[in-house]
Amino acid sequence: MSDIDSTGNGQFGRRDRAPSGDTATPKSPMDVLEPKEVPPPPKRSKSSRHGFVVLLNFVMSGLVFATLVLCGIVLIGKSVFEKEGPLQTAQTVLIEEGSSVAQISSKLIANGVIGDEFGIGINDLIFRLGVRAHRSQTSLKAGEYLFKPGMSMYEVMETIRSGKGILHKVSLPEGLTVFQMFKRIEENEILEGDLPEELPPEGSLMPDTYPFQRGTTRMEIVERMTKAQNEFLQSVWERRIDGLPIKTPEEMVILASIVEKETGRADERPRVASVFINRLNLGMRLQSDPTIIYGLFGGEGKPKDRPIYKSDIEKETPYNTYTIPALPPGPIANPGRAALEAVANPSRTDDLFFVANGTGGHVFAKTLEEHNRNVARWRAIEKQLKEEAAEAEEEQETSQ
Repeated sequence: MSDIDSTGNGQFGRRDRAPSGDTATPKSPMDVLEPKEVPPPPKRSKSSRHGFVVLLNFVMSGLVFATLVLCGIVLIGKSVFEKEGPLQTAQTVLIEEGSSVAQISSKLIANGVIGDEFGIGINDLIFRLGVRAHRSQTSLKAGEYLFKPGMSMYEVMETIRSGKGILHKVSLPEGLTVFQMFKRIEENEILEGDLPEELPPEGSLMPDTYPFQRGTTRMEIVERMTKAQNEFLQSVWERRIDGLPIKTPEEMVILASIVEKETGRADERPRVASVFINRLNLGMRLQSDPTIIYGLFGGEGKPKDRPIYKSDIEKETPYNTYTIPALPPGPIANPGRAALEAVANPSRTDDLFFVANGTGGHVFAKTLEEHNRNVARWRAIEKQLKEEAAEAEEEQETSQ
C-alpha cells in the first residue's frame, strides 16, 4: 500500500521523513536544560574605566562614610549634652561680666558643674558646641547662679541664659532718713561701687526690701528707690480726697513722714493722719515730737542715750512743730506707701490729740481735757514700766 493517501496527506500514526539534507541530532532533557556553553559577560565601557569616574566614586563613598560618622558623633554629643550631670550637691558659681563661652565652660568644670571624666576636655568641647548649636553664645548672662544636683549641660546653659541668678536683698524700713538708708546700703558687702557724693533730698527714697543679684551697684539701688518713690507719689497724689490742707505732692511727703515717725502700726496711720489734717484745717500747731528730734539732730538721728528735755520742746528750729505754725520745710524721714496712703485718704474723725497707751499704740481725744486725762494715765503707765525695769535689773545683778 502506498504511504500517502489519495489526498496527499500523511497517514495517521506514520512519521514524516525529514527533509533531505537535514540531519537531526537527538538531545536528552538534561542537554536542553543545561547548555554546554555560557555566554561571556558584557565588556565594561571605556567611560567606566576612566580615572575621573573612579576618583568620583571614591570621593562619594568617602563623603557618605564621613556623613555617617558625623551623624554618630552628633547623636553621641547630644546625648552627653542632655544627660544628667555629675553634681552631687548644689553649687554656686559666679559668672563675671564679659566672660566668653570658653571661660564659662572652664569655670563650670572647675566647680564640678560639668564633668571632665577623661581629663582631655571632651565635655568642655561638647558644652561649647552645644551652646553654639542652640545659638546661645551671645545670650549667656553674668550673675551668681545656684546649680542643683544632677543638672545636665543643657539645663546649665538654660539657667545662665535666663539670667535668673541668686537674689540677695537689702532691707530699708519705713521711717529711716536718707542718711540712715545710705549707711545701710554702704554696709551691704555684696553691693558694688560707691554711693552718690551728695545725699538726695529727704523723703525722695521709697522704703522697701530690694532684691538684687551679685554685681548690682549701690548707685543702681538708689536709682530704683528714687524711681519707685516718684511713681508711687504721682499715683497716690492723683487718688487723694478733696479738701485736704496740702497743696503739693511735696507737702504730702512732709506730712506722711511725720505720720510715719509717730506710729509704726498700719491700722493707726489713717487716724494719726486725721489728727494732723484736722489741726492744719484749724490752724493749730502739729506739736509732733519727731519734728523736735529732726530739727536738733538732722538725718543722723538722736543718740539712743539722749532723752528729750523740756527745753528741747521750746527750742526753735525750722522743723520744730511746737514752735512753727504749719508744716516744716521738708520731710523728716522717708515715708512708706501706707503713710502716704493715710495722708491721701485719712480717717474721718474730730480727733485733735493722741498719746501712747503703753501697748505700742495710741489713745485719741477730741478735747484737751480728755487728752490731759490720757496723758496722766500714760505717765502712770510709764512710771510703772520704769519701776518694773529697775526691779528686773536689780534682780539680775543680785543673781550674778
